[in-house]
Amino acid sequence: MNWDDTRIFLAVQRERTLRRAAKTLDLDQATVGRRIAALELALGAKLFLRASDGYALTSAGETALKSAEKMEQFANDLVRQSQGVDNRLAGEVRVTTTDSIAVEFLIPAIGRLHAVHPEVKVMLNTTTQLLSLAKREADVAVRTAKPENPDLIARRLARWPIGLFASKAYLKRHGEPVAGTAFAGHDLVVYQPHLSANRAHTLVGEPLQGGRMVSGVYSSLMLRAMIKAGIGMGELPLPFGERDGLVRVWPERSTAVPYDVWLVTHQDLRHTARIRALIDEIVAAFRQNA
Repeated sequence: MNWDDTRIFLAVQRERTLRRAAKTLDLDQATVGRRIAALELALGAKLFLRASDGYALTSAGETALKSAEKMEQFANDLVRQSQGVDNRLAGEVRVTTTDSIAVEFLIPAIGRLHAVHPEVKVMLNTTTQLLSLAKREADVAVRTAKPENPDLIARRLARWPIGLFASKAYLKRHGEPVAGTAFAGHDLVVYQPHLSANRAHTLVGEPLQGGRMVSGVYSSLMLRAMIKAGIGMGELPLPFGERDGLVRVWPERSTAVPYDVWLVTHQDLRHTARIRALIDEIVAAFRQNA
């Protein structure tokens, strides 16, 4: 079982369909199907069963999976360790963060990096999903949670209080909410993942049940845009609300948990020149603008 066969096997196991696996591998679906059939023939074992919801591993497939994951780990380690001694200020760096952090901090950092080192290409992925640095899905992450993996190096870039914000136009129409009324008579916009995670349904400690839930969004940038448009009130880290010209409602209140921003990379990559150069620009962007 060579590495090329292994990555195809792992893609089918993770994506559950040939079509999705082919997309992640940048291959056509027929090729993936043929390679899986050839692998099963070479091993003399059926690795997958076709179920109603896609491909499912057989008992032989489960056994093969353990070895395949070890092979993947070794391959990723080899690439990271090779990159770790790369002194060229050229090549690709993959970065993942949220859309608001990208707009305010990473895009200016990338611009400054390009002005000095034009041969470095930054692939920016703005997503709420936690991409794996250990599996080389990204080289650098700017996250709002500190990772637990001991192989990752994390540096806190910022810690901001989270307050309640509204636009001037909204407050002119509706007035300020009265504390203790659970937002009675007011329109609210919320970051939906917080509600989906079964957190207490409050904004800066005030219950929501008296208010009208206008929208739940999955993007911090869209949350900011809705509050700025006067659609409703919502929670934001203080620097974002202030940058958008919003009014902080109940300035004495903030959430129990602040908004932390962490810069994360794998320890094998910390000395790679192009990654180090981008990290330095990101750190500078937070120092100047946070």
